[in-house]
Amino acid sequence: MQGLRIEGFQEERWQEIVKGVDVELDRGRVLGLIGESGAGKSTIGIASMGFCRPGCRITGGSITFDGLELTSSNDENLRQLRGVRISYVAQSAAASFNPAHRLIAQYVEAPVQHGVMDMSQAESQGKRLYKRLDLPDPENIGNRYPHQVSGGQLQRAMVAMAMACKPDLIVFDEPTTALDVTTQIEVLAAIKDAIRELNTAAIYISHDLAVVAQVSDRIMVLRYGEMVEIGDARAMIAAPREDYTRALLSVRKVREDKVHHAEEGDTLLEVRDVSASYGGPGGVPVLEDITLDLTRCNTIAVVGESGSGKSTLARAITGLLPPTKGSIVFEGKELPPSFKQRDKEMLRRLQMIYQMPDVALNPRQTVQQVLGRPLSFYFGMEGKAQRERVVELLEQIELNARYLDRFPSELSGGEKQRVCIARALAAKPDMIICDEVTSALDQLVADGILRLLQRLQNELKVSYLFITHDLATVKAISDEIVVMLNGRVVEHGPRDVILSPPYHEYTELLLASVPEMDPDWLDNLLHTRAGARLREGPISEQLT
Repeated sequence: MQGLRIEGFQEERWQEIVKGVDVELDRGRVLGLIGESGAGKSTIGIASMGFCRPGCRITGGSITFDGLELTSSNDENLRQLRGVRISYVAQSAAASFNPAHRLIAQYVEAPVQHGVMDMSQAESQGKRLYKRLDLPDPENIGNRYPHQVSGGQLQRAMVAMAMACKPDLIVFDEPTTALDVTTQIEVLAAIKDAIRELNTAAIYISHDLAVVAQVSDRIMVLRYGEMVEIGDARAMIAAPREDYTRALLSVRKVREDKVHHAEEGDTLLEVRDVSASYGGPGGVPVLEDITLDLTRCNTIAVVGESGSGKSTLARAITGLLPPTKGSIVFEGKELPPSFKQRDKEMLRRLQMIYQMPDVALNPRQTVQQVLGRPLSFYFGMEGKAQRERVVELLEQIELNARYLDRFPSELSGGEKQRVCIARALAAKPDMIICDEVTSALDQLVADGILRLLQRLQNELKVSYLFITHDLATVKAISDEIVVMLNGRVVEHGPRDVILSPPYHEYTELLLASVPEMDPDWLDNLLHTRAGARLREGPISEQLT
């Protein structure tokens, strides 16, 4: 790319969002793109395929792939490239898969349609890659639909799809955002293997500089669509030149003591011996004998690997998945198992922020409509009063009135998640279940969101059940920690007790898997875990 310029249609006019960026990438090399939400990382990544999102247009510069100028190529030439020689791993797997087709059917589509292999060969290769990416039951998981697997499992299935045709370039757009720390290691190791053994070039987009450092040869720092700094990954980690880069390198601080503390016995939520199954009684068990108490103005962080039952617990509490056993009590009153049996006041007081904002927001509604709906439903607020309250909510989550008439497709991933947070706040709840609410945000914005949530907790005495795989977030916001594995609670206690040695064996594994700001961290970790199931031979064997 030379002098790349891209405009986006915002606020009823075209505005430049990528401002003359140069990118050069050799075969077998990885360029990491980092920066805040809205910096232009994903826009540049998808532009490398000669593509722009709706509402965007390339206005200047050139994009050359293996001698072919993509900005002037016809649609047929671009179709022959995409999915075969250039592939893409999207930030939100849930929004990228077709919900009506099984995983394996979507995997085989590109290699079969492009004549790379026949159906049987593609299915066999897919199963090998599923195994290599540590997906459970790799022989059969492809027969599931996207909604039948966890977010982390779905993201790994997308990485497998991107590798199917052995492309020359892979664009990884936040590929580990939805993954827990232990699964992230598996995927990062597979990505490094694929790049090295297949001599594939890659663009790796992330807001987590520690993750980018594990796979990148060079790193480009972006802000407001402009390059801030570019250089060798090791040199940048050791001695960044720009203040903004140094800010991204800073580690999130542990939160200050709270202003308010729950009084003893002031219990808001009681979960007692809750079990749940997909398919109802007699179905597949996903939760077993879960017990916990959440007191007012406190935060319980629920951590564990992908598929451990964290989000399923949230679904049980909110009534989206009625428990098969046990009870859920809210302020001394047992909640009906299904949300359909709960009255409006029960629904208002217990809100949820979902993991994947791409599928949580109606693509046909503006931000004003999204945030206005709970105000109308719960409080009957309309017209000018509603609009003023929506603006207040936007300002709380560090946006402004300029976003009122934008659609979700016009927002960055981080902006979408902040809108989801504002939607939950609109109901003035007593408790919010936060399901990976900072996973789509860059470190600086995530820190701001955590500070916002803490301030709201201190002011409004709202309680949080905070589901996350980010141990830095756990340290920053939790009062208590629940560690889950295979649908069970393996450890539960105050934050300082859980995060102080001696650790539970599984908790120690999670803590040891948090990436460090060291380019050799991943390789050293894989080397020291001799005998662990992290290496199963070269990935090229899975692609033959």
